[in-house]
Amino acid sequence: MASWSPALEVAPDLEEIEAAARQLVAERHPSPGTTFKVESHRRDKSFALTSPELDRELGSRLMVHFPGLVARMRDPQVHVWVEVRDRAYVYTEVHPGPGGLPVGTGGRAVALLSGGIDSPVAIWMVAKRGVQVTPVHFHAPPFTSERSRQKVVRLVEVLAEWCGPMDLWVVPFAHVQRAVRQRVPEPLWTVTMRRVMMRVAERVAERVGASALVTGESLGQVASQTLEAIAAIGLATRLPVLRPLVGMDKLEITALAQRVGTYEVSTQPYEDCCTLFVPRHPRTRPTLQEAEEAERTLGTQALVEEALAGAEVVTPVAAVARS
Repeated sequence: MASWSPALEVAPDLEEIEAAARQLVAERHPSPGTTFKVESHRRDKSFALTSPELDRELGSRLMVHFPGLVARMRDPQVHVWVEVRDRAYVYTEVHPGPGGLPVGTGGRAVALLSGGIDSPVAIWMVAKRGVQVTPVHFHAPPFTSERSRQKVVRLVEVLAEWCGPMDLWVVPFAHVQRAVRQRVPEPLWTVTMRRVMMRVAERVAERVGASALVTGESLGQVASQTLEAIAAIGLATRLPVLRPLVGMDKLEITALAQRVGTYEVSTQPYEDCCTLFVPRHPRTRPTLQEAEEAERTLGTQALVEEALAGAEVVTPVAAVARS
C-alpha cells in the first residue's frame, strides 16, 4: 500500500461529485487567495467527461462557489482528487503507506529473530519487498527465561499485523552454548555460535521451502559484525543471506522499529541467548580458517540435529495494538 486517503464516496455524477468537493474544500476554510488544484482520474470510461474535462469543469464550479480560490498547478494549498470508477471518490488528503510488494510475491526466507531491536526490523524490511518470512528464535533455558520467549512471541504478533501470520520456530540452544564454551577458544565463541545458528536456520529453510536467510546484522555495530566476521559466519550456509540493515546505524534502525511498533517490545529487559556467554575479548576479524578450526572438536552436526529435534513451532494469534 503506497498511500491511503479518507474519501467521500458518491455516485459517478457530476452534481454529486461537485457537492462532495465543495464539502471538503469548505472544511479547509479557504481564505481569499487560497490556491487549489483539481486532479481527476477517470477509470470508468462510460463517464461523460474525460479526466482533463472533469478537472476544468469541477475547478470552474469550485471557483464560482468559493470566489477567493486561485488555481495553481504546483504545490496548491488545497488539492482535490477525484477517482471515477463504478463509484466516485473525492478526497483532499493523501497519507503515505508502508509501500512495498504483497507478502508472498517475493518468495520465502527464514529469519534469525532475537529479542533485540534489529532483527524484527530486518524481517519487516524483507517482508516489505514481498518475502514471506519464517522467523527462527534460539531459546536457551535455563540461561534465558520464559519471559524472554514470550517477548519474541509478542514481536511476531506485532510483525504479523504488517506481514500476515507467521510460524515462529523456537529452537533450543543451551546445549550448543555449553559445548561452545567448553570446546572453543573464548575469542571465537560468538562467531562459532552464529555459524551453528546459520546451519540450523538452513535446515529449517529446507523444511519450509525457503530459498534465503535473513539477519539483522549492521556493519560495524558489534564485534561479530565486522566484514571478516560477517563473511566467516555467512560461509556456514549455502543459502544467500539477506542483510537489509547492513548500511544503517542504530539511530536509523531504532526510528524504524518505533514506526513498525516493535521497539517497546524489543526494549523489555529480558535477555536472549545472543547476550549470554559474550567473550571478554572477541576476535573481531576472524578468518574462515580460524572459524573452521574452532569447530573441529565441536561436533557441529550432532548439535544441529539435537536443536532441530527439540524445535517447537508456534503460531501467535493475538494482535498487539499499535498507537
